[in-house]
Amino acid sequence: MQHLHRPFLITFLSGIIAISSFAQIGGRSTFGFLDRTNSARVASMGGNILAINDNDISLVLTNPSLISAEMNNTLALDFVSLRNAYSYGDIMYSKSFSKVGNFVGTFQFINYGKFTYADIAGNTSGTFSAAEYALNLGWGRKLSPHFSIGANGKLIYSQLESYHSFGLAVDVAGSYNTTDDIFSASLVARNIGIQLVSYVPGPRDPLPFEMQAGMATRLKHIPVRISLLYNNLEKWDLTYNDPLSPDNQVDPITGQSKKKSGVGKFADQMMRHIVVGTEITIAKAFSIRVGYNYRTRQEMKLTDRTALSGFTYGFGLRIKMFTLSYARATYMAGNFNPNYFSLALNLGQFTKKKE
Repeated sequence: MQHLHRPFLITFLSGIIAISSFAQIGGRSTFGFLDRTNSARVASMGGNILAINDNDISLVLTNPSLISAEMNNTLALDFVSLRNAYSYGDIMYSKSFSKVGNFVGTFQFINYGKFTYADIAGNTSGTFSAAEYALNLGWGRKLSPHFSIGANGKLIYSQLESYHSFGLAVDVAGSYNTTDDIFSASLVARNIGIQLVSYVPGPRDPLPFEMQAGMATRLKHIPVRISLLYNNLEKWDLTYNDPLSPDNQVDPITGQSKKKSGVGKFADQMMRHIVVGTEITIAKAFSIRVGYNYRTRQEMKLTDRTALSGFTYGFGLRIKMFTLSYARATYMAGNFNPNYFSLALNLGQFTKKKE
């Protein structure tokens, strides 16, 4: 009986995973969990990459050009929980070698939880699970005091009920940083790869490839950092036709569909690429962070209740060799809003202190 439902299950699960990945269009690619934000700091400032060069290991999963020697012997954990739903995160460790560069190994995971087998009449017959994993090896190296490069290599495995898939991918990135660390900028190409083994016989699915550009600047006399990100350089129009949207309703008098003006349409398409984040640091130990993602707001808000859709917020705390971060993302009104936790421990400082 279970085998009869498998074609429906794989379609259903693939749809869930595609919907849960906010950095791609319409579920047109596989391994969408690679685009999810794991870092609490990244999430609190709007999501996706950050071009902030301050030796934060939690940023290198999306921007490997930030991998540096100062991260040597650092252990980190990112964990994201969604109430009554799935959880995901990663475990990271960094090691530097003087001749070949700096490396960060990451084990990335997402657990979708338990599902119940059911036929079209609603008769149940046991449960099954779904999960995806990626083993990443990141490398970064400084070319000069201002420029650095990096790459992530990814071995990907996905298990949805009895269906399995394997893939390979790489990220490549480059960053520029001023000598005084006031301004930094990055260009990243993510998830360049291939699905080696598909879930079912047939054509292979593409990976969620994306190009991003980001920059960040720290004000000279005020402890404030502003981050600006431009997503999806490879595609201009990120909108989609939602028949239930008020913008697509038919005027009862003229019988014509309501459409945005040329300027309004351009502004809407432009803003869907933009993510803005702000970080205020107090006494070099405590940071307050706020972010805004226009595209997330437009895609996730409810028509009659927009609430704080698209806004994120959080804080960071540094205590000697420990770094703790927390973030809360508001996708829509209700409980579909994840909590992000990040913890990093500099084992090198811990060992020196013990000696």
